[in-house]
Amino acid sequence: MPSAGKSLEKMKAPIILSLISYLMVPSGARVLGRCKVAKKLHEGGLSNFEGYSLENWVCLAYFESKFNPTAVYDTLHGDYTGYGLFQIRNNDWCDHGKNRCHVSCSALLNPDLKKTIECAKKIVKGKDGMGAWPSWTLNCQNSDTLLRWLDGCNLYLPS
Repeated sequence: MPSAGKSLEKMKAPIILSLISYLMVPSGARVLGRCKVAKKLHEGGLSNFEGYSLENWVCLAYFESKFNPTAVYDTLHGDYTGYGLFQIRNNDWCDHGKNRCHVSCSALLNPDLKKTIECAKKIVKGKDGMGAWPSWTLNCQNSDTLLRWLDGCNLYLPS
């Protein structure tokens, strides 16, 4: 029969491991709500930026990261890694590549979205516009349901 001290030791290990795993989760690592994303993008100046409506940006954010500002995804072939809300590619835009946005890839994971928005503005000013994101072309461009992305968000958007 095991002693009380040994069984107490066995109980401590799972508790300590679960505490460590809890502490390792980044505090801002959470998916943002659709209206919260819309508000942050609007406040960041993306409403009608380069002629693209806020609805287009919210649609893009959904199809790129499901509104997760801390998302990091590798491509199947390992060609690049996408960072943050808009899955900005490391090979061109952040410090693991050409760094055209002059930003660290980790800065694109901040839920305040400031660096993400700054970089997205640079990307969309390019020759492809929002077409730089294939998911926008596939899911958002020419969509007749774009208005739904702002339904119930109560944002004041000047016309």
